[in-house]
Amino acid sequence: MILARITRKECRDFLARLGFGRLACANKLQPYVVPIYFAYEDNRLYGFATMGQKIEWMRLNPRVCVEADEVRSSDQWTSVLARGRYEEILDTPKKLKARQQAQLLLSKRSMWWRTGFAASQIREQAKPGTPILFFIRIEELTGYRASPDPAPVCIG
Repeated sequence: MILARITRKECRDFLARLGFGRLACANKLQPYVVPIYFAYEDNRLYGFATMGQKIEWMRLNPRVCVEADEVRSSDQWTSVLARGRYEEILDTPKKLKARQQAQLLLSKRSMWWRTGFAASQIREQAKPGTPILFFIRIEELTGYRASPDPAPVCIG
């Protein structure tokens, strides 16, 4: 297997194409990782959730990380890690355009609402909670790609 670092542009293109990964946050030295659908634009990952542990913890500690990967086989995969800061897009007149932009970007993704809606059902809410739109401002972006070793050439 050949392992190669991918460029920042390749990382951004990968996030823009993929739209699904795992979000890590922490509170009092305890990590928490959950699946997340996202939309990528301008060095930001946009997401949606309802109130729960993830939002509570990100409000307490906005330092978060998102990992996204695509695995074709044990020796053919791509993985991107985005570290950054959580920021809520408040439901205020001042943030109306930012919320509309986030909703537009997310609406282009199938099932972007699914994890937030499913979580509210698990919490046995009669109806889904108030939608919380947010973004993660990416501060560090790294990625790797694995590919199979080239097959040996037999001459004979």
